[in-house]
Parts: sequence; C-alpha cells; structure tokens
Amino acid sequence: MTKALVILSGGIDSTVLLYDLIDQGYDVEAITFHYGQKHSKEISSAKATCAILDIPQKIVRLEGIEDLIHGSALIGDKDIPEGHYEDESMKSTVVANRNSIFINLAMAYAITKKIRTIAYGAHAGDHAIYPDCRPVFVERIQALAEVVDYDPLNIIVPYLHWKKQDIVKKGAELGVDFDYTWSCYKGQRLHCGRCGTCVERIEAFKLAGVEDPTKYMEVK
Repeated sequence: MTKALVILSGGIDSTVLLYDLIDQGYDVEAITFHYGQKHSKEISSAKATCAILDIPQKIVRLEGIEDLIHGSALIGDKDIPEGHYEDESMKSTVVANRNSIFINLAMAYAITKKIRTIAYGAHAGDHAIYPDCRPVFVERIQALAEVVDYDPLNIIVPYLHWKKQDIVKKGAELGVDFDYTWSCYKGQRLHCGRCGTCVERIEAFKLAGVEDPTKYMEVK
C-alpha cells in the first residue's frame, strides 16, 4: 500500500482530497500547519476529520513565522475582503510563499517518515489569486521534490484543473461530512457568508447540486 502525506488545512479541498486518497487505497497521514492565521478554526476541523477517519495527524506550530510573512489579511490587523473569491481584492489574502513553505516542511517530515508521496489540494479557482497554486508552481516544486533526497519524492495535486463545485461533488460521492470543514477567513463562531471563501463555498454547493450543511451568519 502506497503511503501519502496530505497537507490538510481543514478546508473543503484538502478534506475531500484526504477522503479521495483513502478511497484510492493510499495509506494516509495528515500534516496541518498553524501559522498565525485568523481562521485557525480550520485546524479544529482538520483534527475532527482525522479523528473520524482514524488517521495520524501532525500539527505543526510555526512560531514566529508571522514576522516573516506579515502583510496578508489572513495575519494581522487588515480586514478580510468581502465579495467574490476571484475579485482583485482577494489578493490581500495571499500569504507570501505559503504553499512552498508548507510543502518543503512536509517533504522534510515525509522523508523522516519514509513517505514518498505528498498531496495538496490546489484547484483551478486558486490560479488567479494565489501564485503558489498555479500549474507552473506545481511543475517547479515537483522538480525540487525529485532532488531533495536521494530517492525522489512525488507531489500530487489531483484537483489542479478542477473547479470548486467538482470537488464538492466528489466529496459528496465519497461521503465527506462537510460539517467538519471550514472555509471562512474571518474565523468567527459561524461562517460569515460574505468573505470571498464563504461566497465561493456557497456557490460551489449550488453549482454542484449538493445540499450545503453550513450555517452562515448572513449570505451575501
């Protein structure tokens, strides 16, 4: 059985990916990063999913990293933008080099665990806003993964060209409990229903034709 390490944020994409790889027969472990994000509730969702699926999870606290990657609305005092996920304003939520940092740390952990496959859940809707979700980034990080150890690692990004609704539909087919996923960047008691990630979540469930179990404070 092939082992895989999934970078699990607790959002829809990485959670569906986790279920998907298990369904495909992978022996899965998860790694989750706490980097000072406002929406740290996603970590609780990731923990709950790992408990439900009874899989190992490593939670990594990146103490002090906020000093290096400050400037994003996800960290610090900037307001989280409202509106559509692909609006120009969403670029304020970019965390500098985040996926590269996470993947490199995941590679180091995978090497120590003798895991050769690492998976993360970037999708097509991310390309316009997040530079480290683009196909060219995946190509280059894969090239790096092949030389960081004497035996090459493999970075898999199965949803790279999928739309968000395709991921929701796949999750429904796999029996994902979406109650244990978190999208809202504001990280309040409930999903706000107005920030870009909430708007994207609402839209994805509608387009997928899947009932959305999420409770929102209000819907934009």
